[in-house]
Amino acid sequence: NHRLFQPLLYQVATTALSPSEIAWPIRMLVKHRPEVTTLLGNVTGIDKQAQLVELEDGARVAYDSLIIATGARHAYFGHDDWEPFAPGLKTLEDATAIRRRLLLAFEQAEREPDEARRKALLTFVIIGAGPTGVELAGTITELAEASMRGDFRNIRPEDARVVLIEAADRVLLNFVPELSAYALDALRKLGVEVELGRAVTEIDREGVVYGGQRLAARTVIWAAGVQASP
Repeated sequence: NHRLFQPLLYQVATTALSPSEIAWPIRMLVKHRPEVTTLLGNVTGIDKQAQLVELEDGARVAYDSLIIATGARHAYFGHDDWEPFAPGLKTLEDATAIRRRLLLAFEQAEREPDEARRKALLTFVIIGAGPTGVELAGTITELAEASMRGDFRNIRPEDARVVLIEAADRVLLNFVPELSAYALDALRKLGVEVELGRAVTEIDREGVVYGGQRLAARTVIWAAGVQASP
């Protein structure tokens, strides 16, 4: 029952903002508009001939004009089995789940005696170098290098490895090449490892395979594609 400002979800996912700072109750936003009625429900069907919207609880809402604006979800390009290992970022629930994964990775690394497993816990992979992927990669790096510096005793958060993987030949493919080049340079100055022209072919709980090589990583985030809401 809230309106969500999606462009700042990445900041909730990386602890910079709280959920309440980017989501507001719809009823509060329209309370001074008496011609607007807000209903919460799941739409299960539309009867175009009778001009009725059918809801999950059996209710039917009449309309004269109908606008469908249900947004988008992640697209895994036929690999929906990857979602448990590489969540996307489209809702508040997605953002808080990713934030939990990020923070727990550092906590688990603090207690992990095995060096290889500790490195995997401190390796963060983002798949897809569109705006969401680029923002996440940069902010996770800043979280580790600035916000968490000095907070742990057995690990150095600033040693975290952030890897941004993109199948295309540049980041921010929908932007002009000059801006893509600027963003790439800024990411690398932050310490983000950017892998271009190498598609991911496998994801599991131990890491990813891209360009024919495996990378051990316990935190993988999907930012590579969208599809219409079902």
